Amino acid sequence: MNKGFATKTSRTKKPKKIISSKEPTGRLISWSPWPPASFQKKYPAFPFVLTILIITAGQWYLSLLR
Repeated sequence: MNKGFATKTSRTKKPKKIISSKEPTGRLISWSPWPPASFQKKYPAFPFVLTILIITAGQWYLSLLR
């Protein structure tokens, strides 16, 4: 007498979803954990801003020495 339990368990195979994006994957610098490869695309002015900050900090430091 069958009480509603399945005698055979069949599992449905789900197709693997392939996510394809145009953004590069991986790292900008291969040995570094930071920044991601998409960093330049998200923040294109970052090198310029970082350079300005370094120059400003350097000038401030040199003015403290005088």
